[in-house]
Amino acid sequence: MTVKQFFDKYTLGLSMLIGAVGFPVFRHLTPILPPMIGLMLFFTFCKVNPLDLRLHVWHWAVLAVQIVLTACVYYGTSALCRHWDVSADNAAIISQGLMVCFVMPTATAAPIIAGKLGGSIQNLTTFTLLSNAATTVIVPVFFPLVNPMGQMTFLTEVGLILRRIAPLLLLPFFAAWMLRLGYNGWQRLHGSDRRFVLSRSWAQVPFYLWAGTLVILMGDITFSLLHAQYNWWALLVLLVGSLIACLAQFFIGKAIGYSLPAPSKGKEYEDVVINPAAVPTTMAGVSRITAGQALGQKNTTLGIWMCQVFLNPLAAIGPAAYIFWQNIVNAMQLYRAAKVKA
Repeated sequence: MTVKQFFDKYTLGLSMLIGAVGFPVFRHLTPILPPMIGLMLFFTFCKVNPLDLRLHVWHWAVLAVQIVLTACVYYGTSALCRHWDVSADNAAIISQGLMVCFVMPTATAAPIIAGKLGGSIQNLTTFTLLSNAATTVIVPVFFPLVNPMGQMTFLTEVGLILRRIAPLLLLPFFAAWMLRLGYNGWQRLHGSDRRFVLSRSWAQVPFYLWAGTLVILMGDITFSLLHAQYNWWALLVLLVGSLIACLAQFFIGKAIGYSLPAPSKGKEYEDVVINPAAVPTTMAGVSRITAGQALGQKNTTLGIWMCQVFLNPLAAIGPAAYIFWQNIVNAMQLYRAAKVKA
């Protein structure tokens, strides 16, 4: 086994273990997460030409399912809590925590994992932009119904969410686009037909940056779980519920992608530098991987922040646990993909 094959198989698992064991140190590094995520996204967006981004049927289907599940899970869980005479405080923590596991937008790192698995970075980047944009509308509309005690206006909530999302998503996107346009324009000015392509030596940087962010996140989560005052029954329900939510969303996303495949993989798909796991396969297979990551891999950092700002802060247990479960799933998928490729 080569060093690269070892890291492809075990990086995410090792990152979670290192973060959990070394939490006294890594939890203090959370201030460097935003620049790390921004740099990670910059390299990811450098792999994709923005002019080639296209919306497909599965994009809208996954988004619609996400919205419906968000409402159904919240109101269904609230009804069950009333039926079982759960206290109002615990009912709010459980229902809000599980609801956030569904309303969270697609993780900004999802295209990286999709590329390692053989999905379409181009199609998932398109959905990541759509999902995060939809969140800025869905959350301000739905959260006041969930937590009527909040005093923020619609525009205030939209502004807060945009300030959280825009720097991490839009700035790297436009920076990569400007670099591409500038490079291509410079080459045309000098009579060359060369076009911008991310070099092989930089193509895997986003994956390892993501592994670094995961170490820090796991350190912060481990510290919170060990030191916060939680109702242990509510904690157990959220741990199990977030696992079910994670597995269900990966499964549903894969089913949608397989049933409603995109007509094209994207120009980057067959390039081994861009999509290292790409193999000749059907669009149904590629879309299955891509849509599974689109619905299953969540922006949990944003989810935790939304709980702390708009909902009961203890509901953040849900998205915090989701980080662990989704990366267990990702680690297993990467291990299997690396094993098949070897």
